[in-house]
Amino acid sequence: MYGVTDSIEFQMSLLLFTALGGYQIAARIAQPAVVGVMLAGIVIGPSILGWVTYTDFVRSIAHLGAIILLFVIGLEFKIRTISNWRYGVIGFFGVLVPWVGGYFLAQFFGFEPSKAIIIGVALTATSIAITADVFREMGKLKTEAAKAIIGAAIIDDVLALLALAVSQQMASSSLSGGLIAVMVVKAMVFLVAGAYFGRVFISKFVAKISASNKTGKFPEFLFIFTMMMAFFYAMCAELMGLSAIVGAFVAGVSFEGVTPKIRKHLKIGTEHLRIIFGAIFFISLGILADVKAFTFETIGFLLALTVTAVLTKLIGCGLPAKLLGMNNQNSLVVGLGMVPRGEVAMIIALLALNEKIIEQPAYVALVMMSLLTTLIVPLILKNWVYANDKSK
Repeated sequence: MYGVTDSIEFQMSLLLFTALGGYQIAARIAQPAVVGVMLAGIVIGPSILGWVTYTDFVRSIAHLGAIILLFVIGLEFKIRTISNWRYGVIGFFGVLVPWVGGYFLAQFFGFEPSKAIIIGVALTATSIAITADVFREMGKLKTEAAKAIIGAAIIDDVLALLALAVSQQMASSSLSGGLIAVMVVKAMVFLVAGAYFGRVFISKFVAKISASNKTGKFPEFLFIFTMMMAFFYAMCAELMGLSAIVGAFVAGVSFEGVTPKIRKHLKIGTEHLRIIFGAIFFISLGILADVKAFTFETIGFLLALTVTAVLTKLIGCGLPAKLLGMNNQNSLVVGLGMVPRGEVAMIIALLALNEKIIEQPAYVALVMMSLLTTLIVPLILKNWVYANDKSK
């Protein structure tokens, strides 16, 4: 029998109420909002209260949230930010070392190759938002280490999305060097062509319509066009066998060429959407993370996964930073600053779960790993590395 609690209105109200609770939790424990929102999702999900399950409605809204979230991240992408080739080296090894480390760890715990590959991919991406926010709070955004982290993290996430696209195909068919090459070429063509088309054509079109009488009369026209392109790119990516979030990311990058005034307008609008749908996405991750699925072996896998996640970034990013001329403290900061996995790793884990590449225990371990790496880095940076450093 259909009741009030089954209505879309009630579900949206409960999810957004949970998001508010998540923000309160984050404020109480002095952590990024994403941590609090995920913890709130765990509380209302099957793990504790069981108020909400992963229904088709929650899945659909969360999917929209993932697309909007990656589109917003793409809007922050600046090619000139990563023009320093050293950041590219750090970003490359920051993907390669965790991917290899995660793969062999998963194999050691008995996962078959297709699942081990995805688990390795989930260890590759760094959370730009979480890392940048930590440095902002400490007044360290202008330091050499912070610039290197932000530049390398952008490359890191691009390579992680490419690795995801390749891994999804590898997980559904036999491993093939030719298949890998085709997927890499397809992903690179989509990234380059999509960004180029956006900067050359979309930016000009946006500038044209923003100056027209139509936009003056209906200012929302430009924002609707922007979101249409975000979902259009997401659809094109899926048609090419890539993930929708790859398309959303490229769509965001494609708007880099618009004027600062227009970019500011677009960011305000998309930020509001991100707050609503992004919050529901992170709540859904908490809902899916059923801790009751944990076994003794799964807990061991989680601990090993978290240690591997930390060490592979320290080695993969901190060591190249040291070899490229940074001092010991900055090299350590770069390695630590690249440790938080955050939203991209969670999105990868969710996609793998939905496509039945991994099961619930592995998904919970990946989400909890992302949560733990997000929690420990701010604590280490604030209370250890920069504890006695008063410089800005």
